[in-house]
Amino acid sequence: MIETLAAWRPRALSVLRIIAGLMIIQHGMGKIIGFPVYPAYANVQPLSLIGAAGFLELIGGALLILGLWTRPVAFILSGEMAVAYFMVHAPKGFFPLVNGGTLAIAYCFVFLYLATAGAGPWSVDAAMKRD
Repeated sequence: MIETLAAWRPRALSVLRIIAGLMIIQHGMGKIIGFPVYPAYANVQPLSLIGAAGFLELIGGALLILGLWTRPVAFILSGEMAVAYFMVHAPKGFFPLVNGGTLAIAYCFVFLYLATAGAGPWSVDAAMKRD
C-alpha cells in the first residue's frame, strides 16, 4: 500500500496546489470584485492594506490554480498569511482557536510547503519544465 500511495504523491501535490489556489482566490475575489458576497469585505478599498492582500490573493490564487510561477507565488502568499496572522489575529489573543487565526496559519504553512515542493506534474510549470 505504501508503494501505491507513493506513486500518487506528485499528483497529490498538484491537487493540494489547485485546491489551495481555489480556496485563496475566493478571498481575493470577495475583497476585490465583491463576489462571493461577504459582509466583512463590503467596503474594502483597493489601495488599503486589505485591498493589497486581496490583489495578492486574487492574482496569486489564479497563478496557483494554473501552476504558473508556483514557488515564488506560494512564498509570497505564505508571507502574506504570516503578516495577516501577526497583524490581525495574534493581537486578539495567544491561542489561534480563540483569536480566529487557525486558517491563516494553515494557509501560511501550506503555501510554504508549496514554495519548497513545487507545483507537481499537473501544472504550467511542469509543462514548461521549470519545476
